[in-house]
Amino acid sequence: MAKLNTFIRVCIAILLVLGIVYLGSQVNFIFSPILSLFNVIIVPLMLAGFFYYLLRPLINTLERYKLNRSVAIIIVYVVIALLLFGFSIGVWPSLRTQLINFVDNMPNLIAAVNQQLLRLEDSGFLASVIPADMDLASQLTEYLNKGFNLISNYVTGLFSFVSNFAIILFTFPIMLFYMLKEGGKFGRKIVSFFPKKYRGEGTTMMSEIDSALSGFIVGRVLVNLALGVLMYIGFLIIGLQYALLLTVIAVVMNFVPFIGAILSSIPIFIIGFIQSPSIAVWSIIIVLVAQQIQDNLIAPYIFGKKLDIHPLTTIILVLVGGDIGGIIAILLIIPLYMIVKILLTKVFNLFVKNHRVEVEESL
Repeated sequence: MAKLNTFIRVCIAILLVLGIVYLGSQVNFIFSPILSLFNVIIVPLMLAGFFYYLLRPLINTLERYKLNRSVAIIIVYVVIALLLFGFSIGVWPSLRTQLINFVDNMPNLIAAVNQQLLRLEDSGFLASVIPADMDLASQLTEYLNKGFNLISNYVTGLFSFVSNFAIILFTFPIMLFYMLKEGGKFGRKIVSFFPKKYRGEGTTMMSEIDSALSGFIVGRVLVNLALGVLMYIGFLIIGLQYALLLTVIAVVMNFVPFIGAILSSIPIFIIGFIQSPSIAVWSIIIVLVAQQIQDNLIAPYIFGKKLDIHPLTTIILVLVGGDIGGIIAILLIIPLYMIVKILLTKVFNLFVKNHRVEVEESL
């Protein structure tokens, strides 16, 4: 009887949630301004949250040395500004040159790929692995043209997006400042809305969410930086062109689990193939070796048991996020999944599991 009552209550709760969602969909004029505001602040808010978890350990360390928290944040801002200035002098010119050359040479790169394919056809290598009626050169050239046009449009749209969004991006350092200064109070303010008898569990839950997000973000950054160092060293050894640019692309794309690693390998293979088929093979070997070192040595050491997400679950989440909201949703989907998982686990333990134990004890 008790199990039946619990099931009925759960069903009623689900129906109420669905009813609220349906009623909300019928009054779009109320939620449209809220949605517009969300679209405006989502990028600076993401950046602020990302750097909040990266910089918070440093700010806490400086505060332990009796330094005022606001002063510590300003000092960190100054150091970051100096690092960005050093990057703009030491790294950005080379990276910018490689990016401009890469975009300007896209037609020549396509022609070079076609020439390499023709050489392989003349050598008889392709005939041994590909059917004779398949014109691989023309098909691959067509795909590359589409791909490079897509990349060009994406880069153009990205620069337009950044320029149009510049005013909003200026809000990111301000948001980050107040998050670093008041960040520890956010969880306590949320818990203060809980009923008194649940505030202990709420505090524990907020602590677990904070720890999970911190471990995921900091760990992901460290793992991707290690991957970038390994790949860049390997690319320099084999003499791969655009080594710095391709490494930066791979590091950025690797923030998207699984799919990012595959997508970033495509331009690496193409650039290597243009130089020679052997360099293409070696470049992919370097990528695979670096990925294996990252996944089997570096990531377990950094993450430990904190990132308890099955690989299949991660792939499904990334695909769903991409279908729902593009790159923004892909980047947010795993942290949101971690939050929802902790919330549901706590709610289940608090209202279902504990209630079941009480019923069994009363019987």
